[in-house]
Amino acid sequence: MIEPFTFTPSTGPSIEGPAFSLAFKAATSAMVVGISFWLALVWEADHARGGTNSLLVWFFAALAMLVFFTFWILRSRTRIDTQGIHQTWFADKHMPMADLALVSVIRIRGFEWLVAPRVHVRTLNGKFTVFQAAGPQLLDEFARLSREVQAFRQR
Repeated sequence: MIEPFTFTPSTGPSIEGPAFSLAFKAATSAMVVGISFWLALVWEADHARGGTNSLLVWFFAALAMLVFFTFWILRSRTRIDTQGIHQTWFADKHMPMADLALVSVIRIRGFEWLVAPRVHVRTLNGKFTVFQAAGPQLLDEFARLSREVQAFRQR
């Protein structure tokens, strides 16, 4: 019988960090505040003309979605432990270690603060999931995980 893939983070039973960098969170928050301010000005101008522009309802709905996803960007955390990879999100993501077939870290070195690094994960059954990871320790651990999965699957 073939043993399943196992992995233990180098820092102990688990390593956890923010899914998005502080700069990415700040830029996202600033964008949402700016859009909110702009939309308030548009609404005020429409209201001053005595208008009841129903199109503004769609803009407010889009703003609500932006606020919703910004909340999760600010709150989201990624963890690697002996059981698998986990990310908190509005629908939490989880990928068991034993199911991993491929792990790829996608990032622009030097710009991790601006472009959120992504970890693409594929299972033995072909299921594809993307995790975000910020912080050098977490990214280094994902790079190590990628190398170990590749070595394990090539034996």
